[in-house]
Amino acid sequence: MRVWHCGRFELTLSRPLVMGIVNVTPDSFSDGGRWEDPERAITRARELVLAGADIIDVGGESTRPGSDEVSSDEEARRVVPVVHALAEELAVPISIDTRHADVARRCVAAGASIINDVSGFRDPAMVELAAKCDTGLVVMHMLGEPKTMQREPHYRDVVAEVREYLGARAAVLEAAGVTRERIMLDPGIGFGKATAHNLEILRALGMTVPDGYPVLVGASRKRFIGELTGVPEPQERIAGSVAVALWSCAAGAAVVRVHDVAETVQALRMWTALGG
Repeated sequence: MRVWHCGRFELTLSRPLVMGIVNVTPDSFSDGGRWEDPERAITRARELVLAGADIIDVGGESTRPGSDEVSSDEEARRVVPVVHALAEELAVPISIDTRHADVARRCVAAGASIINDVSGFRDPAMVELAAKCDTGLVVMHMLGEPKTMQREPHYRDVVAEVREYLGARAAVLEAAGVTRERIMLDPGIGFGKATAHNLEILRALGMTVPDGYPVLVGASRKRFIGELTGVPEPQERIAGSVAVALWSCAAGAAVVRVHDVAETVQALRMWTALGG
């Protein structure tokens, strides 16, 4: 049975796990500003755990297409108090969604058990931090940077290129001393990918990451769902998001990262009861 080692937590991957999103930002694409206040963010995380979230993912910088980078100090100001409070109170792992090593370091000190890096641990300082701590790691593929990633993304073979990139990043981490049991790979749905690319990845999910690594899929409320369903408002893309989560789990995803935890958990329980 596969286990994901995340600091003081050993997460059994015998069923798909649900990672609930808490954006402590003023400008995230789907819920910008709703949980910016630390107390509201903490309350939201409690609600998600009660709804069935296995992991809480806290983010302090929007990485939506076209977004501007936030300073490490500002990002840390937003997230460190929330991570600290949640790590002390909740009995589930707290993940920090950041691409900045200084923010990740402060959050690990505050109790974070997972580092979720959308830039795929490209920064040597992030690799160094990963080697010095024992958190779980989410290594994501992103083409370029959030500011420019959606400007006509192009691939010769998106599945092969994402697989090669993720394998190379995992190899760098392992060469630095990180054990494979700590690594989760994320193909980066919507990060430098057009709708057709996202569909190719989801249809070939098992081929998008190197053998032996568990997969995280984060497609919740994303633009391609709106394009395919004709639903312009991200908050109204719940049904489409749940459909993608179920598809991903059927294709072998170990974790789905979602905004709508209650709906996803309910759907997964029925899917499991029916033999999923």
